[in-house]
Amino acid sequence: MSWYSIVETFIDIDYARWLIWLLTPIIITFLLPLTLLLFLYLSALFLHIYRHRYRLSTVKQAVERGDYWHGARQMLAIFWDAHGWIYHSYEVKGIQNIPDTGPALIVYYHGALPLDYYYLMAKCLLQKRRLIEAVGDKFLFSIPGWKLMMEVLHVFPGTIQTCTNVLKNGNLLSIAPGGVREAQFGDNSYKLIWGKRIGFAKVAIAAEAPIIPVFTVNIRESFRSFPVGRRWLKKIYDRTRLPLVPIYGGFPVKMTTIIGKPIEYEPNRTPEELARLTAESIEKMIKENQRLPGSILMAILDRFRFKRTQLVK
Repeated sequence: MSWYSIVETFIDIDYARWLIWLLTPIIITFLLPLTLLLFLYLSALFLHIYRHRYRLSTVKQAVERGDYWHGARQMLAIFWDAHGWIYHSYEVKGIQNIPDTGPALIVYYHGALPLDYYYLMAKCLLQKRRLIEAVGDKFLFSIPGWKLMMEVLHVFPGTIQTCTNVLKNGNLLSIAPGGVREAQFGDNSYKLIWGKRIGFAKVAIAAEAPIIPVFTVNIRESFRSFPVGRRWLKKIYDRTRLPLVPIYGGFPVKMTTIIGKPIEYEPNRTPEELARLTAESIEKMIKENQRLPGSILMAILDRFRFKRTQLVK
């Protein structure tokens, strides 16, 4: 008796095939986020290899030139820029609104995963030769193997003072006021979940820096947070600050980052007023550029519409 006959006596093969056919899309949907996690770990591994390579060769000279991690950042930028172009037909509109020199605070809507930040950082490094430093949630620094990557890319759990210092030193800084709460509990209606957070506005005023509003079209269609059990998970998050809402997706949707006009510093403007103006600016960008409610299928089709428009031109 063959192994197939033995299996067939215990398992209904036709039913198993039907079950596999039924569940495959669901399984893939939850496995795709793991591929992004793999890419992030490959990035971290590359940095560890890069560090040891320089330890064995010209680390002293590299540090003296002040460009120890410059080559590593450029390589990562090329990798993530290629990933965005291939997987999401990623493009940026309004990159000229990011200054070539001087400070600027980039404020953006936080998707379920901040994939658009990786792509924008890569574009800025390659086109502007400027690194966008970022404020990240504290849990990021507890993930095994990520500490070096956070240091190299200048991601830190910022306070008002540390963020102000970054800007006063003439650097670019990015903040998502909604943070993990917006990532976990936002949906395809793209409503801002900022609450009464105005810390970013206080930072911009203290540093006398402009705020640049940023929004990425279809960011919620690429990855989504699981809608079931949000009420209970939100209570847990409020107490522990742990991001426990499952993420699914990895859909190859068309993504376009819109960089708005800078909101310039005005000495008489209050933090509350500046925060409100920033929120209104991003909400306007969402209204003018994003399909509401968001649709995964239509967002995928946007890729082909974009290519067809390019061919016509």
